[in-house]
Amino acid sequence: MKHLLIVALAIFFAISLSAQTVQYNSNKGIAIKGYDPVAYFMQHKAVEGNKQFSTEWSGSQWKFISQANLDSFKLAPEKYAPQFGGYCAMGVSENHKAPTDPTAWTIVNDKLYLNYNAFVKEMWLKDTINRINTANTNWSSLNK
Repeated sequence: MKHLLIVALAIFFAISLSAQTVQYNSNKGIAIKGYDPVAYFMQHKAVEGNKQFSTEWSGSQWKFISQANLDSFKLAPEKYAPQFGGYCAMGVSENHKAPTDPTAWTIVNDKLYLNYNAFVKEMWLKDTINRINTANTNWSSLNK
C-alpha cells in the first residue's frame, strides 16, 4: 500500500510539473522573433537581440543586446519572459493563440505582454486588467 501511494504521488507531481511548463511561441526556435525580453524592462523599448548574447530556455533560444541583459535573464527568466508563452495577450483573453509583433507590447504590474499588432494593442489597452484576468483563466487550457 505504501509503495502504491508513493507511485501515485510521483505521477501526480510529474503531471503537475509538466502542466506548468510553457512552450514559448517561437520562429524557428527563436523566442520573440529575436527581440531582447530584458530590454523591454531596462531600455523601455523593443530591441532586437544579438546571437552573440543568447541562451536556451524553455525550449527556445532567447537573444539579448548585451551580456548584462543575458545575465539578468539567466537569473530570473520568468521575470522577463512574456506572459502566455509569448502569444498575443488579447488573443489569449479571447481564448485562442495568435502570433505577436514584438513592437506591440506593454508592461503591466512588472509583466510583459505582447500583442498581435499595434491596432490590437490599442484594443488591449482599453480594458487591460479585465483582459489579463480573463487571459489568466484561459491560459491553463490553451497552454497544452
